[in-house]
Amino acid sequence: MKILSIESSCDETAAAVVEDGRKVLSSVVASQVEEHRLYGGVVPEIASRRHAESISAVVREALAQAQCNLSDIDAIGVTFAPGLIGALLVGVNFAKGLSLATGKPLVPVHHLRSHIAANYITHTELKPPFLCLVVSGGHSHIVMVEDYTKMRVIGATRDDAAGEAFDKAARTMGMPYPGGIELDRVAEEGNENAYTLPHPTVAGSPYDFSFSGLKTAVINLHHNAEQKGEEICKEDLCASFRKAVVDCLTDNLFKAAADLGVDTIVAAGGVSANRLLRRELERLCKEKGCKLYVPQLSLCGDNGAMVGSQAYYEFLSGNIAESNLNAIATLPIDYL
Repeated sequence: MKILSIESSCDETAAAVVEDGRKVLSSVVASQVEEHRLYGGVVPEIASRRHAESISAVVREALAQAQCNLSDIDAIGVTFAPGLIGALLVGVNFAKGLSLATGKPLVPVHHLRSHIAANYITHTELKPPFLCLVVSGGHSHIVMVEDYTKMRVIGATRDDAAGEAFDKAARTMGMPYPGGIELDRVAEEGNENAYTLPHPTVAGSPYDFSFSGLKTAVINLHHNAEQKGEEICKEDLCASFRKAVVDCLTDNLFKAAADLGVDTIVAAGGVSANRLLRRELERLCKEKGCKLYVPQLSLCGDNGAMVGSQAYYEFLSGNIAESNLNAIATLPIDYL
């Protein structure tokens, strides 16, 4: 079964053709990073306009690389939630138009579910159930994936997400957008024990995260040093901050795994590319006898292939949209 999939939830216009949920026949991504770097972050209005300008060419290229015509496609998958509403609407409306014109089924895909599905492409043997740490720019979740379309949130952030905290801390230190990637690179050269930073917990909710206080602590530390004329070692501060964030993520993840009796651990989302997070997940899984699955680096960020993978399982479960499908800015991963 071949699915043409479309992703436009933030600042990447992406399309892919995926066969049977696991085999990528093509994957095309048009990035807007260079333009948004001028503003230090994603500007929603600009993102929406660029999606509208790029989407036709991106979809045509995905079909061409897969050596497919629309007649060869069995269904059309599209990210409909969550994300920037204007950006989502471009992809949803384009996919609806294709579906109406071709008579192909329209499959709505949740963005975070598709990040998890990136692992089905990287690891063709992976099957639910498993416990997944979903970490991206705006989301930090611990999700029990009971089946391909049946998920249960075990823990989530109460305020900032890990990726958001990385980006804001990096911006404070003068790093270009996307800051989290640059902070990770700089941290490799630093001493992670140089600065003492908090490791926030949520009282009564052992699996939930809170990164707002940690983000504020590193921002205040940097600003106070600047005001006093004190020198800050950027490499050490990045390394110390990164370690604090990763400690919070892994502590709660493995606490949940132990309590639930789960021995298969999966990571997903843009922050799953973080070097220290990958190393710590590997170390802790080896120490605790767990199996670890992480997506290949090219599938950590937003892309159409992961949407096509999840769309296959949504289609099999009967999750087919009508022509009145709308984009939704905020929607829990366990909405079904």
